[in-house]
Amino acid sequence: MLAEVDVLGAFLPVLVVCLAPTLVIFAIADALLTKVGLFRLFWHAPLARFALFVALFCGVGLALGPN
Repeated sequence: MLAEVDVLGAFLPVLVVCLAPTLVIFAIADALLTKVGLFRLFWHAPLARFALFVALFCGVGLALGPN
């Protein structure tokens, strides 16, 4: 697995490459789930948001992985 990725001449860690699409997906999902009112069901909404971000980050990492 590559430790760094060349993006427009700058070497970035692979985690940064996975982080960019995760932030976009998370922002859209968080806005939709907040509008629906799903976070009211959790006793600790920031913890639920963090769990959602971690799940999305792992999913993007698996999707963009070497296999």
